[in-house]
Amino acid sequence: MKPWFLFPLRVRYQETDQMGVVYHANYLNWFEIGRTEWVRQAGISYKEMEARGLLLPVTDLEASFKQPAFYDEWITVCTQAAEMSAVRVRFESRVMSGNLTDTLGESFLGEEPRGSLIVRGSTRHVWVNKNWKPVRFDREAPDWYKQMTKLGGI
Repeated sequence: MKPWFLFPLRVRYQETDQMGVVYHANYLNWFEIGRTEWVRQAGISYKEMEARGLLLPVTDLEASFKQPAFYDEWITVCTQAAEMSAVRVRFESRVMSGNLTDTLGESFLGEEPRGSLIVRGSTRHVWVNKNWKPVRFDREAPDWYKQMTKLGGI
């Protein structure tokens, strides 16, 4: 089983549409917040990676909307590294209703986060340099590669 990392946030007014629900594109921002915080849990920041010339662009994404989220509600972005190689990474994301860190803490092991599912999704990424040429993360930053694979249970 791979760990899920949890990041709670409250839905802000500007994230909702005229129907009073979260506008669909905001879930993609939340997926990014989850990935950023997942990487931070490995002891690395995106700012450091970019300064070292390593970029991790999205190459594919999926999102399946199960129920709406509304203004001022607590939600939790749950993120796990589902697959990782020296060249590619796939993250699984779940947006759950409520602040799950109150009962689960900042991470947990399990098949799926417990609670009411709002959105299920995933993103695929490829490691590239500043010239957008694919690179092997294990060669460019072996220390970070080791940290990320260990954190992801991979």
